[in-house]
Amino acid sequence: MIDEGRRTKITLRINSVRDLEVYRLAFDTAMEIFEISRSFPKEEKYSLTDQIRRSSRSVCTNLAEAWRKRRYKAVFINKLTDAAQEAAETQTWLEFTLECNYISEEMFERLDGKYEHIFAMLITMERKAETFCK
Repeated sequence: MIDEGRRTKITLRINSVRDLEVYRLAFDTAMEIFEISRSFPKEEKYSLTDQIRRSSRSVCTNLAEAWRKRRYKAVFINKLTDAAQEAAETQTWLEFTLECNYISEEMFERLDGKYEHIFAMLITMERKAETFCK
């Protein structure tokens, strides 16, 4: 952001992975999936329920690891790639939940859209890794 009166650049300081918009979105979406998965049938407990909870949470844990290892650009990018992989896995599990009629089409579209937004942010972070890896 630029203060037009003084022509100085004002930047927001990111002190923690929790300050990243992508982390907040991934965390909130994982918590939403957790709440939804509580209504899944008991026979899904050790398959779909565990898998979708694990993969959705892993997006956040990989972002946290990327943040801590950001002084090494290659490792940072690798962890962002892992986060994207977990997001893709979560989308696949969401597709199964839709096919099994555990969620509505509307719910699927909304959650899938959130993961598409997460992908876009992760790709931007990868492309601008040097901004984060200082």
